[in-house]
Amino acid sequence: MDLNLIPNIKHTTSNNFFLLAGPCAIEGEEMAMRIAEHILKVTETLEIPFVFKGSFKKANRSRIDSFTGIGDEKALKILRKVSETFNVPTVTDIHTNEDAEKAAEYVDVLQIPAFLVRQTDLVVAAAKTGKVVNLKKGQFMSPSAMKHAVQKVKDSGNQKAWITDRGTMFGYQDMIVDFRGIPEMQQFAPTILDITHSLQQPNQTSGVTGGRPDMIETIARAGIAVGVDGLFLETHFDPKNAKSDGANMLDLQYLESLLSNLVAIKKIINSFKK
Repeated sequence: MDLNLIPNIKHTTSNNFFLLAGPCAIEGEEMAMRIAEHILKVTETLEIPFVFKGSFKKANRSRIDSFTGIGDEKALKILRKVSETFNVPTVTDIHTNEDAEKAAEYVDVLQIPAFLVRQTDLVVAAAKTGKVVNLKKGQFMSPSAMKHAVQKVKDSGNQKAWITDRGTMFGYQDMIVDFRGIPEMQQFAPTILDITHSLQQPNQTSGVTGGRPDMIETIARAGIAVGVDGLFLETHFDPKNAKSDGANMLDLQYLESLLSNLVAIKKIINSFKK
């Protein structure tokens, strides 16, 4: 895929996957900077192109008392500071047409949440900013249906679309990744695998989403083996006390080990093509 679409991304000559990673939500400046610095150190060593991820607000919450953010402008300014400090691109998710224009002033990639990917006005608003648009595959959608979401971006005059698979609903409280969908969606756009949201266990009786972080490496290895263009993961230095989605985030201390193993697998996969 052409990573020249993204300003500031550090390229690699090793034909590696690229990584979208960071906390679920921006909880404050210190935590965002700490996480970004750690991820950048690891990805530079392993030659993995890196985009820092952080939600400037969380609109899709099960309970009204759930954490939704520290304030839109405050969080967006932190994302900009991360980008300027570490010279890395950033991605955040948007939920309304107004969010698209606002967030585009601060970040390089606009992400459409899975529950909203069929919302034409939102997809078009994101596309018209000229930013890269990362389309999360709806948990309720087939891989083939994502071609229509990609086409909406292109019909709006923007050729910079990605697809991110984040699993498909399996019953009421589980997600399953159908790896057959990866090559299918790659026909439409570069395809990323979200290895943490794919392990969510939503709709818990407590109103707080559960997860299976113990399976992160299993899902990630499989994704690399089938040839995803990139990986998406949420990580935090203290997942148990994270204000959003801590149940399925990767503990930051395990990031280097995980990515080292994935890079080794990627090198083997690359050798098969020769």
